[in-house]
Amino acid sequence: MVHHAIVFITYSLAYLDRANYGFAAASGMAADLMITPGLSSMLGALFFLGYFFFQVPGAIYAQKHSVKKLIFVSLILWGGLATLTGIVSNAYWLIVIRFMHGVVEAAVMPAMLVYLCHWFTRAERSRANTFLILGNPVTMLWMSVVSGYLVQHFSWRWMFIIEGLPAVLWAFIWWRLADDRPAQAKWLTDQEKQDLESALAAEQVGIKAVKNYAEAFRSPKVIILALQFFCWSIGVYGFVLWLPSILKAGAQMDMIEAGWLSALPYLAAVIGMLLVSWGSDKLQKRKRFVWPPLLIASNNSGP
Repeated sequence: MVHHAIVFITYSLAYLDRANYGFAAASGMAADLMITPGLSSMLGALFFLGYFFFQVPGAIYAQKHSVKKLIFVSLILWGGLATLTGIVSNAYWLIVIRFMHGVVEAAVMPAMLVYLCHWFTRAERSRANTFLILGNPVTMLWMSVVSGYLVQHFSWRWMFIIEGLPAVLWAFIWWRLADDRPAQAKWLTDQEKQDLESALAAEQVGIKAVKNYAEAFRSPKVIILALQFFCWSIGVYGFVLWLPSILKAGAQMDMIEAGWLSALPYLAAVIGMLLVSWGSDKLQKRKRFVWPPLLIASNNSGP
């Protein structure tokens, strides 16, 4: 359970520092820094531009070297960049920070997946992956409420500063608790280390190795999954980044009310993820639990 918890908290903090931008945009940042709607959209895109270019290099480093070191450095950098966002004086600095924020966070998801593969067998990995991905809606659930209070009683600047610091503090807890592989864990006996390493190695027997990333990107399955994730991301991040602004402007409410109302979809998401995860493992029919939610989401994304 220790590994479940540290993976969940680490990815939650990463998602916190990328998603709270929507609350800042709705609470005065645009006016303070003279950001037009077009520039605001570009700032959101710049994060993912950095994310796009550095995700594969991050995965390569995590696989060949150390997830522990990579995440430790990333936590400090993304927490620092999130805090710096609260003290910028103009949009030009924000352009640099958002791009660099995407670069730093690009390694988080692949590194976490590599980490889980080092610690969990195939039978356990579904549950472990659920803990990882649950970081998204759970973070949005509490972040919506907390961010609403922070920007209402303080300012969008203090929201970034306060919500950026936990990542820096967590870096040192991560360094203390995380081990790259079972062989490095002091809390396991030699026999437990050997048994787990043997079980993980046995799963790789008979599996054809992928020579390089070029070969992987030519795989039809990889292409289809990438397209599916691309389409899903468009809907999700459009919703995440613009929901606070839509609620505040459309319903004429303050940021506390917008925060509480923004949290409701993510409460439903947490419940839905747990049910889908349970059903998918129970029936072992993965595709049946993918296309229906995507279809429902697409039908509810319009005005």
